[in-house]
Amino acid sequence: MQSQLLPANWQLTDLGDISSDISYGYTASATSEPTGVKLLRITDIQNNTVNWPNVPNCKIEPEKVGKYRLKPSDLVFARTGATVGKSYLLKGEIPDSVYASYLIRVRCLEGVSIEFLANYFQSPYYWRQITDFSAGIGQPNVNGTKLKNLSVPVPPLAEQKVIADKLDTLLAQVENTKARLERIPQILKRFRQSVLAAAMSGRLTEEWRRYSGLPNPTNGKLSDCIESMVGGASPKTSDYSENGVLALNKGDIKEYGRIEDKRNPKYVPLAFVESNSKKVIPNGTIVVTLRDLSQKADFLGLIGRYQGQDPALITQGMYGLKLDPNVAIEDYLIAFSNAPQYRSQVKKEKVGATQVHLRNGQFLELAIPLFAVEEQTEIVRRVDQLFAHADRIEQQVNNALARVNNLTQSILAKAFRGELTEQWRKDNPELISGENNAEALLERIKAQRAAVKPAKGSRRKANA
Repeated sequence: MQSQLLPANWQLTDLGDISSDISYGYTASATSEPTGVKLLRITDIQNNTVNWPNVPNCKIEPEKVGKYRLKPSDLVFARTGATVGKSYLLKGEIPDSVYASYLIRVRCLEGVSIEFLANYFQSPYYWRQITDFSAGIGQPNVNGTKLKNLSVPVPPLAEQKVIADKLDTLLAQVENTKARLERIPQILKRFRQSVLAAAMSGRLTEEWRRYSGLPNPTNGKLSDCIESMVGGASPKTSDYSENGVLALNKGDIKEYGRIEDKRNPKYVPLAFVESNSKKVIPNGTIVVTLRDLSQKADFLGLIGRYQGQDPALITQGMYGLKLDPNVAIEDYLIAFSNAPQYRSQVKKEKVGATQVHLRNGQFLELAIPLFAVEEQTEIVRRVDQLFAHADRIEQQVNNALARVNNLTQSILAKAFRGELTEQWRKDNPELISGENNAEALLERIKAQRAAVKPAKGSRRKANA
């Protein structure tokens, strides 16, 4: 943080100057034995919370527990790995516990609001410093010495508490908004499924059907719709190349007929394609995947349309389909493959232990409601219309989520530039001047620090 960003009555200091303890945790082994002492690890801190019942017990010599024991208002920092620099403030009651060696514990001296500091350690000003500090070779890390040298803004104590209170309120509102927004995609997913269920039951176009004088749907099978199926090729790992013809693999077909853009596309050379020419499909071909890599079978049996510019090779587990246009249109079949009526059949009929699949015969025997082709066209039109509406809402939600995520950092930046409390300072000059100003506060902290004798060996460990 640059000093010119601070209000006139704030001070800038190092974390080590306002801390009574910055030390590494204990190298202990987790155990299922009821030792009575838990071992807090980096992995136990998820989404800024700790599920204490899941934190394991540890083996630690009784005489060492006191040195590493955690207490409320301790801050712990991840000092290495993917979560390097992330901090967690212990609040409320906690079980008897110590902290692991890949954590750093920070305790502050009287005169600094721990809630104020905890919020600062979420701000962009903190993360800019951590990014510079943690530039380790191989694996990023932050050691105790670097953490001691971390620049920290220090407002007057009364203002620290006001900032912490304001942030508690504002950030809680942001999190509530974010939680509500994050629920909407699941609501939209249920909406899409409801649309498809209504479509395949005939409810979606019931009035339209009566008005058009069309017959009610009949109970059919996929074999009634499909004239032919072409299975995929089975290239070996050595058959793939850096260029050539795109190879589509099972799992490329996603929900609602989407064949995902391949981030790491695979290709086969023309020589391989020449001997598998019947397995090469042009743009517009509909395909089905009858194998799924997971036990969930989320993508098993899904039907999609290949829309690449160039022909592609389908591989093992995929089939190119040719329909009888007098019985079923392609977009209707794609929609049906995502409907609950179809998905429940797939999950019931799937076989296999490590790689679930449907046999060709099973697939062709799956039941499908056969509407008149004219009504299938109307079903697809209405489904597309309703899905487009859901897609627009989802895009708006994603845009709103991006703004909300940026809002958290924006609020924190304003807080630690003093902007959230600008009016408060004007209204309360007596709480930020004289003996109450930040400079006097740091002098008192300095005197307090001089009176605190560091625990034996803690300085050596922090500077390790």
